[in-house]
Amino acid sequence: MTPVRSWLYAPGDRPELLAKAVRGRADAVVVDLEDAVSPSRKAEARASARELLLAGSPVPVWVRVNDPLGPWGEADLDALDGLPVTGVRLPKCEDPSVVRQVGYRLGRPMQLLLESAAGLERAGDLARAHPRVAGIGLGEADLAADLRTVGEETLSGCRFRVLLAARAAGLPAPVQSVWTDLRDADGLRASTERARDAGFFGRSVIHPSQVDVVNAVFTPTPRQVAAARELLDALDAAERDGRSALVDRNGRFVDPAVAEGARHTLALADRLGDAYDKEET
Repeated sequence: MTPVRSWLYAPGDRPELLAKAVRGRADAVVVDLEDAVSPSRKAEARASARELLLAGSPVPVWVRVNDPLGPWGEADLDALDGLPVTGVRLPKCEDPSVVRQVGYRLGRPMQLLLESAAGLERAGDLARAHPRVAGIGLGEADLAADLRTVGEETLSGCRFRVLLAARAAGLPAPVQSVWTDLRDADGLRASTERARDAGFFGRSVIHPSQVDVVNAVFTPTPRQVAAARELLDALDAAERDGRSALVDRNGRFVDPAVAEGARHTLALADRLGDAYDKEET
């Protein structure tokens, strides 16, 4: 599968925005039946989601359902039964038994959103709750409210915890939560770079204007790809000479562990196809 860098949320009760979203530059679209839809329009949102899924899409389409234990969750799951949805995002995950029930019921990949102290505390159990769990991540706004905290310091610790749980369970890197200030593209870029460097891959976005920034951050540049190839070529040459490590032309000590990062860069570029060629060197 092609790695997903950008996950564009689109409100389920706005069919014109859903149609626009799947034709845009986001790698995947998440039809939102939850926070973006008022209680009075939940039924309309389900109908629009069904129509979109039955019509087909050029990009993967996921659906964020309402809390399965809440007043609208059951109806959401019923509406998706038998539809060609790529996967579902489950909000407010705390109980592995609920995840298992949804997994057996839908038989589709699930991304779990941990949005409370209780959910974060059980991150490891949730990550292993069902074979269809495809990823875990944070709903940072709700989590910060539940923890009664402000600022990055506490959230940084929470991100590390969910990263550790994901990797220990053999899941992909977590997807970073949304950036809510639509006018601050520089802040979005800086925040996304921090998430990438902290082990996350991909980010949820709430507006098409954020897509290109996020895609660029998670796409290796041609310069990075060339440097990775050069490093691995040099290491191969050293190994042919009977050495397992070397000092590159920049004075950096390179051993097999360092080379793993270069291999990851090349593998990512290969899986993205020619997307990295569009980024600046």
